[in-house]
Order: sequence, then structure tokens, then C-alpha cells
Amino acid sequence: MTHRNLFTTTLAAAVLALSATSLWAQTTVKVDDAWVRGTVAQQKATGAFMRLTPEKNARLVAASSPVAGVVEIHEMAMENDVMKMRQIPGLDLAAGRTMDLKPGGYHVMLMDLKQQMKGGDVVPITLVFEDDAKKRFTQEIKAPVTALGGGNAAMKPGMDHGGMKH
Repeated sequence: MTHRNLFTTTLAAAVLALSATSLWAQTTVKVDDAWVRGTVAQQKATGAFMRLTPEKNARLVAASSPVAGVVEIHEMAMENDVMKMRQIPGLDLAAGRTMDLKPGGYHVMLMDLKQQMKGGDVVPITLVFEDDAKKRFTQEIKAPVTALGGGNAAMKPGMDHGGMKH
């Protein structure tokens, strides 16, 4: 083996070792009970819901999905006795504590839908998190679609989506 080949092999081994180390050190977030609410044919937005439990402090900062042109993190909040939905820049997750993303609370909003979400479909979603050092990491999930009228609570009538660009 030449000196150059030895150097290249050693360098490759070092890079591989560093990569493996950073993978082991990466924060992970356990995702349970993920689901997406089914839609009617012309509906252009729906919500994705799940339970998030990080092993270390983390922050959900973004999400994406091939089924939607726009994906945002949202919260529902009472304003002047009216439930309103609004985008938030991120959602803090405390180490070891479960955060429920559910109807009427925090959720991932899928907008500009490219197709109808039908019961039995599975929606791929990429969640983007940040750790305490502001290092980003992603997690891929597959969320089944719950048919309209299925077991999960439907969005309550009268909820104001004003100001949302669906």
C-alpha cells in the first residue's frame, strides 16, 4: 500500500468513526400514535397529530410532507371567546415529557394538499427538531389517515381559521 493510499484509508476511517459518534450522540424523539385527519375531495388543509417524547430537551421547528405544498406548526388558542388557530415558530419539548399534538391544541398543519386524504392512506412526514446546541436533526414518520367520522375527534364547528392562507 502506498503512503497516499494509507493516508486516504486512514482519513476515510476517521470520517466514518466521527460520523458514527455523531449518530450515537444525536438526540432522538419518540413519536407515538401519529395520525392525519381525512379530508373531503376539495379540502386543501388538514392536521397531523401525534405524541412526542424527547430523550433530551428539543424543539420541533419545522415539518414537510410530499402530500402538502406547505407544512406548519400550529396552536389553537382562545381569543375573545373564539378558538383561533395560528402558526408558531416552534414547539419546545422537555426531556422525558410527552407533548400531545392533538385536535384543539398543538398540531402539524398540512396545507395546499395535493390530493384528498382518505382513510387507510399513509402520509409520510419529516419532522425537523433542534437540540439545545441548535443542531438540527430530522425524523421520518408514517402517519395513517383516519377517515372522516372515524374514532378521532373532528374539528369543532365554529373554529376560526381566519387569517390562514389555506
